[in-house]
Amino acid sequence: MIYVGIDVAKDKHDCCIMGTDAQKLFPVFTISNNMAGFNELYEKVFSVEKDISEIKVGLEATGHYSMNILSSLINKGLATYLINPLHTNLYRKGQSLRKTKTDKVDAYTIAMMLMTDRTLKPYSESSYHNEELKSLTRYRFEKVRERAKLKSAVMRLVNILFPELEKIVSEIHSPSVYSVLEEMPGASFVAKANLTHLKFILSSNSRGRYGREMAILIRNSAKDSIGIIMPAKSMELKHTLHLIGVLTEEINEIDASIKKIVDESLSPILSIPGISYKMGAMILAEVGDFSRFSNADQVLAYAGLSPSTYQSGQLESCYAHMEKRGSRYLRYALYNATKYVCLWDERFATYLAKKRAEGKHYNVAISHAAKKLVRTIYRMELTCQPYNK
Repeated sequence: MIYVGIDVAKDKHDCCIMGTDAQKLFPVFTISNNMAGFNELYEKVFSVEKDISEIKVGLEATGHYSMNILSSLINKGLATYLINPLHTNLYRKGQSLRKTKTDKVDAYTIAMMLMTDRTLKPYSESSYHNEELKSLTRYRFEKVRERAKLKSAVMRLVNILFPELEKIVSEIHSPSVYSVLEEMPGASFVAKANLTHLKFILSSNSRGRYGREMAILIRNSAKDSIGIIMPAKSMELKHTLHLIGVLTEEINEIDASIKKIVDESLSPILSIPGISYKMGAMILAEVGDFSRFSNADQVLAYAGLSPSTYQSGQLESCYAHMEKRGSRYLRYALYNATKYVCLWDERFATYLAKKRAEGKHYNVAISHAAKKLVRTIYRMELTCQPYNK
């Protein structure tokens, strides 16, 4: 068996090729992050072993820097292992008391891990193709967070330009209110507005919910408003509302792509009451191939939802905190999905109530329900069976 450890970087990769007896078949070498560098690696690997079933390649999960070489290795049909950098770091520290860390040492460490750690599982073909869904869900996550910041800016600007508006309408972040503010960014603009035109904007964007009475109320409030007249802030409000509109269109486009991929996957996760395409897709994307985990507890650890353990001699921690070492996106999706599942499914609602009755804080009780949800999803994904109510 041949073990290849690769330490990934932006412009180059350090590689270590070892045999079964832990002997370095080549001195640790560096390849460029291009096709010539990849071919150099394959030439050396295949010069000592032609059978790809006898070759294991490992590299750290270093975000987008590892995507190109990972794709190349998968296309070559090589068994590739994507290793958590934290795992590599702990393994390296366990091999020596010396504080030594270089790219060449990391490449050697990864090769040694492939040789000695039998719990590692190869990066599957399905996980590789799942990268598109992961990319979309993470991209959506950042877009939604960006939009939330802009909405906070809208509230700040409305409090400066037309503070009374928040108490008049039920929701500032609605199409009808946004339409008014885009055209009339401030109380001074609304006070001078034509009543018929104001009524038309409100009615057409609220599906008839707001009519003439609301238009009169808003305009009268604008005439007596304490909002200041500041053209710079009015311009900022218009531009912020425009950006929110652009982001909303982009998010809708992303949602359509996510829905298409999830529908093609035929995953049973959406049969769980309370799990929508958004949270369901993020869970599927972050976990990837469920079969690479031996049990549901490993999925919990991957999400960072498993409790930490501390015991030494007679001392044992009574207050175990969540590890929070895994995928923050998966942790976010599971935690929020659990809240909705506990609202829509009687079984989970009963379980949450039980934990609350034990005196646990709401967030702690939700984390217990999340563990139950992970075990349910794990079983469903492996058996391809829908949720049994």
